[in-house]
Amino acid sequence: MVVGRTIERGIGSRLFDLANVCLLLFFAFITLYPFYYVGIVSVSDGRYVVTGGIKHVPRGVNLKSYKIVLGNPIVPTSYKNTIVYTAVGTFINVLLSAFCAYPLSRKAFYGRKFFTGMIVFTMFFQGGLIPLYLTVKSLGMLNTIWAIVLPTAIGTYYMIIMRTFFQGIPDSIQDSARIDGANDIRIFFRIILPMSTPVLATMTLFYAVQHWNSFFPALIYLKERQKYPIQLILRNIVIEGDVSQQQVDMQDDEMIVSTTIKYAIIMVSTIPILVLYPFLQKYFVKGITVGSLKG
Repeated sequence: MVVGRTIERGIGSRLFDLANVCLLLFFAFITLYPFYYVGIVSVSDGRYVVTGGIKHVPRGVNLKSYKIVLGNPIVPTSYKNTIVYTAVGTFINVLLSAFCAYPLSRKAFYGRKFFTGMIVFTMFFQGGLIPLYLTVKSLGMLNTIWAIVLPTAIGTYYMIIMRTFFQGIPDSIQDSARIDGANDIRIFFRIILPMSTPVLATMTLFYAVQHWNSFFPALIYLKERQKYPIQLILRNIVIEGDVSQQQVDMQDDEMIVSTTIKYAIIMVSTIPILVLYPFLQKYFVKGITVGSLKG
């Protein structure tokens, strides 16, 4: 009887694992297929695109759409702008979030609960777009990089995750450093930050993706096209049809249409941020799980 129950439990466990694998494969498929479809359309001949002949594999493979996209002078310029906005913005975000999270994680900090409550309050109640725009304008930041990176300098949710992670660092380590004569600034830079690599890497990824995919602040605050990020260019192309080559174009018996150009620029704007993830993956799960264990 015991042997029979053991075998039955083993079969049930295997079926459960199989069901999980099938379910995860299904979710992976519905997540990745749209991106895959955009990729195969972007490298396909336009005549198959306009007739709906692209299903699972590219047809009439060519890279003319990418040549047109990358040959447009505004695309490399917007790419450079996006890299600058993402790098500067992410650095400011991570640094200021850590500066804010560290004192809020210390039990000895007077008024810790009050300041935490005031910061959390901003997650649910905000002034709105018009007051924010007027503030940015009054500070003379319109049409500058600072209008993109400073209004979102600290993400409240991400800061709370960092605060929770810092709370998990034993107080005895900091007490030992104080006995050796270290002040709070030295403890923060020489002990806290080196021990917080997982959460810092995770927040870097989150903030970087947020900046890379952002177009609305640029739409509101930037006036010169030469300062647009790549996502705003993509938005103009996809929504407004702002493509320098809208009409059907025949090149060497290969048809190039606006759809393939749109999909090509989607790929061009998406791939770089995807490349960043593998370098931070080993920190990703640890940073999130450890930062969410405590309230």
